[in-house]
Formats: sequence, C-alpha cells, structure tokens
Amino acid sequence: MSTKGIKTVLHPVTDLAAAKAVYTALLGLEPQADSPYYVGYDIAEGQHIGLVPNGGGQGMTSPVTYWEVTDIAAKLTEVTAAGGKVKDEPKDVGNGRLVATFTDADGNVLGLLQDPA
Repeated sequence: MSTKGIKTVLHPVTDLAAAKAVYTALLGLEPQADSPYYVGYDIAEGQHIGLVPNGGGQGMTSPVTYWEVTDIAAKLTEVTAAGGKVKDEPKDVGNGRLVATFTDADGNVLGLLQDPA
C-alpha cells in the first residue's frame, strides 16, 4: 500500500494562546483554523500543523505525525502484521477524512490519514 508522506503533525499544548504565538512566529503566518479547541496552520506543500489544547488529557504525550495513505484499513493491516499495535481505529473526522493511530514496537504513536478519493 502506498504511503504519500507526512501530511499533518499535531502538537499537544497546555497553553493554547502561548503556543499559538510561538507557532505563528515560527511559521510566519496566521492560523487558518483558530478556535478554543484547535488551532491549525496550512503550510507549504499541503502540510498541516495543529495545536491540540489539553492533548495530554486525550492521551497525547508528544507530537503525532499523520502519514497520508491511500487505504487506511490496508495500511493498518500491514503495520500490525509487522508488529505495530492499533491505538485508535479509523474514524471519520469530517468531510470523509479518516484518521487512525498505532504504536510501533517502542510505543511511539504514529498516525495514518486517508482523504476521500
């Protein structure tokens, strides 16, 4: 199954306003999504950086990279056959976009993302 590359990186933050100031300065642009529950930046080449307030309360212990794939179910089958463990089954997060997470042998959390065809 094809993996297209890293599409999204989500960062857990405790102080959304402080994090937004730092990421806005780093990226040199204002966020395209700006709400109390999520701040997101669309940057070069279709990549997205997201800030997740209280990410730690949602089980995020570090940033999570979401790899874009063409078939999320097939890719989860591949990575679990290779020793990965599913953390979050695929779910639709809006507009047909599917996301899922799994852990590698060291417990690192990795994400998969499939956009509708």
